Amino acid sequence: MIFFKRLISVTWLFIAYSCGDPGPNKPHLTTPYILPIPPGFPQPALPSDNELTEESIILGRLLFYDPILSLDSSQSCSSCHNPSFGFTDNGNKYSTGVDGSVSFRNSMPLHDLAWGKQFAWDGGMPSLREQALEPIQNPTEMKESVVNVVEKLKRQPLYEQAFNAAYGDSEINPDKIGLALEQFMLIILSGGSSKFDNVNAGIESFTAEEQLGVQLFNAEANPDGSPKGADCFHCHGGALFTNNTIVNNGLDSILTDLGKGGITNLEVDNGKFKVPSLRNLAYTPPYMHDGRFQTLEEVLEFYNSNVLSNSPNLAPGMTGFVQSHSSGEQGLNLSLSERQAIVAFLNTLTDTRIETDTLYQNPFK
Repeated sequence: MIFFKRLISVTWLFIAYSCGDPGPNKPHLTTPYILPIPPGFPQPALPSDNELTEESIILGRLLFYDPILSLDSSQSCSSCHNPSFGFTDNGNKYSTGVDGSVSFRNSMPLHDLAWGKQFAWDGGMPSLREQALEPIQNPTEMKESVVNVVEKLKRQPLYEQAFNAAYGDSEINPDKIGLALEQFMLIILSGGSSKFDNVNAGIESFTAEEQLGVQLFNAEANPDGSPKGADCFHCHGGALFTNNTIVNNGLDSILTDLGKGGITNLEVDNGKFKVPSLRNLAYTPPYMHDGRFQTLEEVLEFYNSNVLSNSPNLAPGMTGFVQSHSSGEQGLNLSLSERQAIVAFLNTLTDTRIETDTLYQNPFK
């Protein structure tokens, strides 16, 4: 696509807008960007007050990859959201801030956020523009003030041109920074190029093991019956592989992280975290909000037999994971080969576009 080629180099900004502001008698023109919705995906409810344009996306991508947003200009958003790791933090359990401070949650992937409703693991951010500004100011992350960021950006000719291209004037303020970062994150997609998508398009076929994984994934828990089921689809069904809810999946009986409850101060929300998409799981270990599981095999073993029935506010949909079966134990009662089949299916959700498409790559390289 022409837009992808234009995004490869930031020099286009200087060429197109070298004359400065369009002037009082010239309207500010931008180029609309139509989000290429993958087949099978629903229509997203994109922000009505932040319509996608090529110019704003270019600005958002510049900001996303620029370490100038941090206190000592050593870290960018991409430091903890690397496209080569599905926009997560390079396989790390926790992220490290500019002064060596360590976070207490795993870095979330950023794909398919155009369909999101609440952001961050605890759902505490109602919009991407607000979420985008939070790490800049967080004392354990980039540890900078947005006011200082604005002043630093004002000293860069690149950003004078980029803000002018996006908004029709060179004024830089926190609202515009948040809106531009929101635009870039809204266009990060995982879907349309994975084996799963190709099977749906009739281009490829599942192996026998992957097909078994599909069947188990989409079947109700049935530990003593045949066929068995892994009961995954209730929270992770559909083309997005998430229902975008915030629930407690039974990880802990004693909570050290209140999740949503830490935001709302409501006991009924304690232990609840966002249901992540399962797309591109192969890129994004470790797993869960605290990165406690290194492999998908560990995740499957947890759901098979280690979901805690006494976890506070356990989601009603988790009852199948804690039911007793004939051996006297509780859980799904899946065999090793059945769990491996589910992992094989989950690996078909890998979409290499997220790490190779120039649309998502660092414009400064």
